Amino acid sequence: MDLGAINPILLIAALMSAATPILLAATGELVAERAGVLNLGVEGMMIVGAICGFAIAVETGSPLTGFVAAAAGGAVLSLLFALLTQVALANQVASGLALTLFGLGLSALLGQGYVGIKPPRMGDVSFGPLAEIPVLGPTLFSHDPIVYVGLLLVAGTWAVLRFTRAGLILRAVGENHDAAHALGYKVVRIRTLAIMFGGACAGLGGAYISLIRVPQWTEGMTAGVGWIALALVVFASWKPWRVLLGAYLFGGITQLQLNLQGAGVAIPVEYLAMSPYIITIVVLVILSADKSAAPASLGRTFHASN
Repeated sequence: MDLGAINPILLIAALMSAATPILLAATGELVAERAGVLNLGVEGMMIVGAICGFAIAVETGSPLTGFVAAAAGGAVLSLLFALLTQVALANQVASGLALTLFGLGLSALLGQGYVGIKPPRMGDVSFGPLAEIPVLGPTLFSHDPIVYVGLLLVAGTWAVLRFTRAGLILRAVGENHDAAHALGYKVVRIRTLAIMFGGACAGLGGAYISLIRVPQWTEGMTAGVGWIALALVVFASWKPWRVLLGAYLFGGITQLQLNLQGAGVAIPVEYLAMSPYIITIVVLVILSADKSAAPASLGRTFHASN
């Protein structure tokens, strides 16, 4: 066992990368849930985004185009969920579970021809002299663009929900869709847009796994990240900054257990592998002790004639 082989600077830098997929997916789901929609299809949207982004990046040679395609793929799949729940008034829980199963099957079908292929590499953002700063440079200023997109997405979501009229309307729909409808707001349209935003974010998270985190295509490679994203939204009290904290906690523990395995720690690999899930759940339950109530209309079906 050689714990000295674990470089704390590299560990912090790696945890930011490890946290990015779950951060993107959880932020998108937070917006959907603040609009009153419970979409359990995050895992399905992520895996479809992973194969869409991977396939388009390989075919075009452009990782950026791949990420755009991944966002589009996740949004299109989420539109199916929106049609089922907002137009056909199907049960949201059942529809979300069906969406996950459909996404897993569809991605396996689409990805058959891409096994064993390496995607084009996305370069890191150049911060010039900032990247040379001791400690801060390697940890904060030496990442790919999507890491910073995730951070900006959290900040933007927080600002929109807190300070803008659009955010106020979104929260009003999530708290009382009947009252929002009575005031003249288009509840179905608002919720559909929120669902598609969540789908696009989940697609980006999936593509990050297949293009950057694990640059290859493997069936089922999201491996439950979508379910962790769902849990983070609940335990983060539907607040963007707590989602950020939870995602970085999960990413940090995930990266640490990989480093501990590499250092030869005398703990069974199975225990190390499940430690990120256990520790994340325990800490987030503690953090959520003072959590505010969920959006009052979360998971409830809206009908304009009500």
